[in-house]
Amino acid sequence: MTHLIRGEVAKLLSTRLWLWLLLATMALTALFASLNIAFNDDPDTLAPPLATAAGQRLLFGTAAGGAQTLVAVLAAIGMTSEYRHRTAITTFLATPHRAQVVAAKLITYALTGAGYGLACVAVVTAIAWPWLSARGIDPTLTGNGIPATVAGVVVAVTAFAVLGVGLGALLRDQVAAVVGLLVYLFVAEPIVTRISALQEWTVYLPGPSASALTQITLTDQDFLQPWQGGLALAAYGLVVAAAGLWRTTRLDLT
Repeated sequence: MTHLIRGEVAKLLSTRLWLWLLLATMALTALFASLNIAFNDDPDTLAPPLATAAGQRLLFGTAAGGAQTLVAVLAAIGMTSEYRHRTAITTFLATPHRAQVVAAKLITYALTGAGYGLACVAVVTAIAWPWLSARGIDPTLTGNGIPATVAGVVVAVTAFAVLGVGLGALLRDQVAAVVGLLVYLFVAEPIVTRISALQEWTVYLPGPSASALTQITLTDQDFLQPWQGGLALAAYGLVVAAAGLWRTTRLDLT
């Protein structure tokens, strides 16, 4: 298994796509964090004041929002590229136990997701610390529930990476997997979660579950408890990964 993981890491690093998406993720996180701080005093804002613990948790929780979608896309591309470039046959001939190959990809991209999450937390910290201090707000990384939020960010982004690999294995088509992810996360889910009549079950969707895990608070939306959001997100990742693994081990590659 170790040599398979090393092989997957080598494949990932050779594409440079991980670097471009990491830079894009960090830029998005910087934008989200800056907008949060800049417009926090707006009376129409949905965010709690930054002087409060809830406001600071929301600020650090933006790290997950900047990372989870692009990590899922990266992971889906990493899985589907085996089929797009017709390397799956060679890969599975070299390692007949297909489950081990998929497991190696899951581990590789889960670790990548954790790295993306930590990088985005560092971006938020670099922006928030001097900006909030200039406003007379004393930010902290050890209080106000921030450590739990940071841990939630890392877990949430990791779960989305697992989702991406699983979806890629399930669909096998790169365009379908990537477009499906983007349409769902940027269009379908935001629309559905704003329908008040559906909020009793939309809180269990992946995006709201990730928000619950990172302890985000908004004035117009309710979320699950953090542990409930974590369980829901883990369930999505495990179910989709298991489905992708099942399809990979049973389909003819020719």
